[in-house]
Amino acid sequence: MSQTWHSAEAPEPVTVTPAGWLRVLLRGGPLALLLLVCFPLLLLVRLIEAPVFGQRRPVTPYITCFVCRSAFALMGMGFSSRGAPMAGAGGVVANHSSWLDIFALNARHRIVFVSKAEVAGWPGIGWLARGTGTLFIERNRHKAREQQQMFEDQLRAGQRLVFFPEGTSTDGMRVLPFKTTLFQAFFAPSLNRDMQIQPVTVIYRAPRGASPRFYGWWGDMGFGTHLLKVLSAPRQGAVELVYHPPVQVAAFASRKALAAHLEQTVRGGLPFINGSE
Repeated sequence: MSQTWHSAEAPEPVTVTPAGWLRVLLRGGPLALLLLVCFPLLLLVRLIEAPVFGQRRPVTPYITCFVCRSAFALMGMGFSSRGAPMAGAGGVVANHSSWLDIFALNARHRIVFVSKAEVAGWPGIGWLARGTGTLFIERNRHKAREQQQMFEDQLRAGQRLVFFPEGTSTDGMRVLPFKTTLFQAFFAPSLNRDMQIQPVTVIYRAPRGASPRFYGWWGDMGFGTHLLKVLSAPRQGAVELVYHPPVQVAAFASRKALAAHLEQTVRGGLPFINGSE
């Protein structure tokens, strides 16, 4: 994991007008109700699901998908995707621009997130992450073997593990170099070398008239402040997922070669970098 990314240009200040507060209530109220109803339901189903299926989750991911897709509708954000999510166990990697990435990736596919341990303690996001089965990892070399085993167990259980190799979120206008550490898990001798990893590009389109960085969440920006910014916006933009073809781990000689290829593919999907917008 890397340090928090900071831009040379400071983020735009967040100011909520009286009309903005009304939009916060109209969007945030139904969103909170959705979470208050569905999250306890997910936990209840998991109490039955866990003893029967163990690490496999045949039911609860569908609840998560429903909540995340509904969240975009309630916030007024457009959501779309291109390409096909891969089938079977493996990895999924994506660029990281915002806490909204978690909703976007969960809205389309049954997945398990891998996140830094600090996230577990974040208000709101932390308890949602724990409830949906996120795997938390610590930047501690003494726990590397334990965490490697955790990854292997999840992959053998048929899970698709999602992580953000940049290690930090950005303003959504770039892709930072991928860190290679977590890719080592896919080279474990006990795993099938036919294991695949799928790169996904997450693209945010700002509301009309807003900065292209509108949905980016980086530096010292607080979650609550950013949430208010999104909910109070007069207009909303959209998020799009681009699913690139998955690649076989066995096709690469090392984790560095694998990470470099996936980084290039994810970066290639950003229209802002490639001049298509």
